[in-house]
Amino acid sequence: MIAAATVWFENNRSLAVSLVSAGMGVAPMTISPFARWLISTYDWRTAMMIVGLMAWALLIPAALLVRQPPAVRPSASPASGADNDPGTGWSVAGALRSPQFVVLALTFFACCAAHSGPIFHMVSYAMLCGIPAMAAVSIYSVEGLSGLGGRLLLGILADRLGAKRVLVCGLLVQALAIGTYLYVSKLAEFYALAIVFGTAYGGVMPLYAVLAREYFGPRIMGTVFGAATMVSSLGMAFGPWAGGMIFDTFHDYRWLYIGALSVGLAAMAIALTFPPLPSRSRERLQAGLKSGFPAST
Repeated sequence: MIAAATVWFENNRSLAVSLVSAGMGVAPMTISPFARWLISTYDWRTAMMIVGLMAWALLIPAALLVRQPPAVRPSASPASGADNDPGTGWSVAGALRSPQFVVLALTFFACCAAHSGPIFHMVSYAMLCGIPAMAAVSIYSVEGLSGLGGRLLLGILADRLGAKRVLVCGLLVQALAIGTYLYVSKLAEFYALAIVFGTAYGGVMPLYAVLAREYFGPRIMGTVFGAATMVSSLGMAFGPWAGGMIFDTFHDYRWLYIGALSVGLAAMAIALTFPPLPSRSRERLQAGLKSGFPAST
């Protein structure tokens, strides 16, 4: 869905991708409390089965409504100036071996490794602090709502300030928010932190697709972003596992948040090494912002 959105839009691309990914912020507000109720009323197996059947019934019909993005048309001649997309010269093999992709994938990995542990263990941590289960789940819902707002906010800022700059700032806020978990224990404090944390981690996620599109162009966008997402999934898998190992060893989540803070700062440092955008891409983006109209694909 995100790869398709990057091909559909030229101007305000960051906002468009953020809007498409906003659905991921809606799920914690709706499905999480519903799943908690199912588990409390029945058991986790029944809850998983019901949620799975709902996803099946909703996702497949919705997917049939998605329209194929316009085909990327090559330029008639290099002198025409129509083919000013920076990604037209990339092959898949060359893109996946490029420094741009390495930095993109490593930043994506470290970002997900940093926030996935705190996200997945947040409910358990809140319950350890004496917060009832349903209230603890509501904290996750607040994070999801904040992530929805963060996607819109950072998407708009990225269109005006640049995706790299906004990504670096968002990663810094995410890391500091993770460290703040060491100092909260009351429900109101969890809610306040959930707003900041959710805004940060929700807002930065669509920006990786925007950077992939800007560096590699639309022709191989799906492959490049899919490869980067695969790497990020390893980070998403590592964080919760590491958090569980830490808790089983120390019977405390303190080292999870210290470790996640360190990884989050590392993600920001890696993001700082993104090379500048190709000059033709910068010119096209500036021209699009001035015109205020979508460029033809």
